[in-house]
Amino acid sequence: MRRAAVAIAAGAMAVSLAACGSAEEAGGDNDSTASAAKGDDIKVGLLLPENQTARYEKFDRPLIEKKIKELTNNKATIDYNNAKQDANLQAQQVDTMITNKVDVLILDAVDAKAIKNSVQKAVDAGIKVVAYDRLAEGPISAYTSFDNVQVGKTQGEALLTALGDKATKSTKVVMINGSVTDPNAAMFKEGAHSALDGKVTIAKEYDTKEWKPENANSEMEAAISAVGKNNIAGVYSANDGMAGGIITALKAAGIADIPVTGQDAELAAVQRIVAGEQYMSVYKPYAPEADAAAEMAVALAQGKSIDSIAKDKVDSGSEKGIPSVLVDVTSLTKDNINDTVIKDGVYTADEICTGKYKAACTELKIG
Repeated sequence: MRRAAVAIAAGAMAVSLAACGSAEEAGGDNDSTASAAKGDDIKVGLLLPENQTARYEKFDRPLIEKKIKELTNNKATIDYNNAKQDANLQAQQVDTMITNKVDVLILDAVDAKAIKNSVQKAVDAGIKVVAYDRLAEGPISAYTSFDNVQVGKTQGEALLTALGDKATKSTKVVMINGSVTDPNAAMFKEGAHSALDGKVTIAKEYDTKEWKPENANSEMEAAISAVGKNNIAGVYSANDGMAGGIITALKAAGIADIPVTGQDAELAAVQRIVAGEQYMSVYKPYAPEADAAAEMAVALAQGKSIDSIAKDKVDSGSEKGIPSVLVDVTSLTKDNINDTVIKDGVYTADEICTGKYKAACTELKIG
């Protein structure tokens, strides 16, 4: 879909036949004389964390499954399940994958720390684990995600841009972060603070349980009560779903025309951006991330090296030097909708410009 996706796909073609070892050695020098353990007839497990955020079922799952099929001449079997934000359920799902004897597991953890023992069980059973989007702990063999500190920094910088001359040390903003069980949320927060600290005052800050919009809505209501409706200049929201709950609370309090950030470029968020209700989102091109996960998973299942795919190294809470693919992100505002989500085929203009959004779309020349 984007050049990054083409580059990753090209890297997969150059994968050499070599045995892969532990997380520490999977991306290092491997025995180039070793032959692939399996052909295209492999079994891949795919576990995603929740279905409240639209991206997982709409983009991640179909993109990963499509790429796996392409890489294996349509011969691979894919076992899929969604944990629906339940860490205990996800642990049971890993057990099922072990029982079903998958060759490799792509795992997007509900709780990155809690899943550690399950990752170890899978590895003990001879199953390589690719951490997807969230950096799970335990002996994983590979990881792909976005540069999550940069995501938060992008959000924070966008909020400052929206505030313009109003961004002073006495300007009060509210920060509504993601779930503490998601390591990405901590990185988003780190990046956002690096942009905002010293430039504005963080009047209230919250970590939102399970990323739920209704929880973000309650937190925003509490912030309005504590800070005062006329004293809040902007809101940092870690993702689009929460931004929706936040904006509902702002409207109910009679607060309008203050910038709110987001992430994931969900359709509802893009429409809110068109309408001027939400200032920005972070557009994360899911195809390169999904392609990288599929390519590393297939290579690992087939006993091949991932050196030519995973160019980065990251550390988790339990592992060092994990071979990784990190994908760049873009700040999505009303000014670049055509050049991002429409150009990349994520949404059509007709999908965005429905009903009450048509006039604004026309004014913005979307389509």
